[in-house]
Amino acid sequence: MSTASFGTSQGSGAAYPGASSLGAPSPGAPSVRRTGRASRPRFGFGLVGPRRDRHSVPLEQLDALALPVGDDGMVIGVDAEGRPAVLGVNQPVPYDITLIGGLWTAQVLALRAAATGARVAVETGRAQAWTALAQAAGGGQPCITLHDVGRVPPQGASAGSPVVVVRDCGMRPPRGRVVSAPWQSVVTLLPYLSPVAPRLLEKSSLVGVQRVSPDEAAQIGRIMGLPRQEHEALSTLADGVTLWCTPNDRQFVMTQATDAETGLLGGARRMD
Repeated sequence: MSTASFGTSQGSGAAYPGASSLGAPSPGAPSVRRTGRASRPRFGFGLVGPRRDRHSVPLEQLDALALPVGDDGMVIGVDAEGRPAVLGVNQPVPYDITLIGGLWTAQVLALRAAATGARVAVETGRAQAWTALAQAAGGGQPCITLHDVGRVPPQGASAGSPVVVVRDCGMRPPRGRVVSAPWQSVVTLLPYLSPVAPRLLEKSSLVGVQRVSPDEAAQIGRIMGLPRQEHEALSTLADGVTLWCTPNDRQFVMTQATDAETGLLGGARRMD
């Protein structure tokens, strides 16, 4: 078959000669005798709209109709080819993310998670660093809430109301009262590779690493099984660049702030 064909028609609300709004002949319309299959009522299909010529597209041109639709989630930046990189934080299974990086990136993630409709609960020992963001997000709606360390209440996550818990609890975050669950992801921010980092990295579904020291890069490379070229690059990354790793995939991503994010958070930075 050399062509792909599809038809177009107007909706059932379009009027046509000889028909009323309920499909019965209008007064004064000429009667038409129908026989065979055409005389059978079309229950449930509405009115028969006007017919249009069918359109054909040569098979070799069919790709031109494709839409650039990728994974669903939030756009966290662009990859090395400039294509959008998408992170799906709202998962029907428990999902843990560990980010070894800066506060700026964690706050951008929180804002963008809230923009996808998730409720964001921030567990932090430095509430002053999050207050302006929480007040600005959601247009007055409490979509980002702040909680002291160890004081995050149950969030009641569901498919219709997903939750992202951001744990900004320093180098040695205590075990959280609220853990990952279906539709409730947990993002743990570590400023550097701390003694608890290996345990967190091994149990995480996704790991993000920003610029670290060469020694830290080598250790992360061993834990995550990174090729030498990639783990050596970790000590030279620019501000805003993150290596995102899963057990089966790795990708360098540049997070580019929007004008609104820059006005609220400032420019990308690794150090706080």
